[in-house]
Amino acid sequence: MSAVVLALKALRFVLFTFTASHIDIVKLFVCLCIFVLIEDWIIPSDTEVALRMMQEQFPKIDKVSVPPFVLLSQLYSTVKDRTFVDRELEVMKQQRLVRVFKLSTGQDDFAIMFFHDYIAQVNAAKSRLEGKHPQKDLIIFDWYINHILPIHNDVGITYMHLESLLYRVGQSLHENHISLLIKAGFLVRQLAEDKSYWLAIPNIGFLLKNLTQGRKELLSLLSRRQYKEMLMSLLEKKKLRMSQLGMQFHIRDLIGSGQLCLSRTPAGWLVHIPRG
Repeated sequence: MSAVVLALKALRFVLFTFTASHIDIVKLFVCLCIFVLIEDWIIPSDTEVALRMMQEQFPKIDKVSVPPFVLLSQLYSTVKDRTFVDRELEVMKQQRLVRVFKLSTGQDDFAIMFFHDYIAQVNAAKSRLEGKHPQKDLIIFDWYINHILPIHNDVGITYMHLESLLYRVGQSLHENHISLLIKAGFLVRQLAEDKSYWLAIPNIGFLLKNLTQGRKELLSLLSRRQYKEMLMSLLEKKKLRMSQLGMQFHIRDLIGSGQLCLSRTPAGWLVHIPRG
């Protein structure tokens, strides 16, 4: 029975590509396998299913080494109950399934990445820096994985709290450790607060530039139309010049943030700028 429920949940989110003609049979098969083979036959929540589906659909961009992530706005566009999403995300953070990161592209912009993908980034960064820094400094990457990430779920952290977390396990934090985490891209200084940091995703700058430019281009495209609307089936076929993230990525983002709306019509799904 578990496998059936998993398959149905996966199928429902595959169908959220809005138009049945865009469903790829191979992708459907892969997604069903992913969810049916989950360890111990644990039935994931709708939020987790949606995250894994969108992770699979994350654009593949040459020379970009960032693991797949999902925007919170995209999750809101897929699972309609936002309170339910927020509650399930909190549970998933506590279970160390995901990490949530504040993005610099907007006040309400957050990225969600699976925990194991982020840990892999930390380990890769440590390996790249081996031999370039003393081991007494590189140890911060192990501390980050073992003593900070599993306990601290917030998107930001202060120097004092970092110091406190490491003090509990008999370790001392130094400025060299902070500098190394910043250099590797795992911490970003908060401009408004002294000695406060955002936990960050390394090498994401290029994708954030694409995100900002793609949003503007898509909104501009619809704004220039007479009724500020377009059928989803036609809009999905258009290519964005300023973003490599793809049209579907941006449509989901802007629908979830409320900057675009989706309506069903006899001709199919209609994407439009909010009216009134």
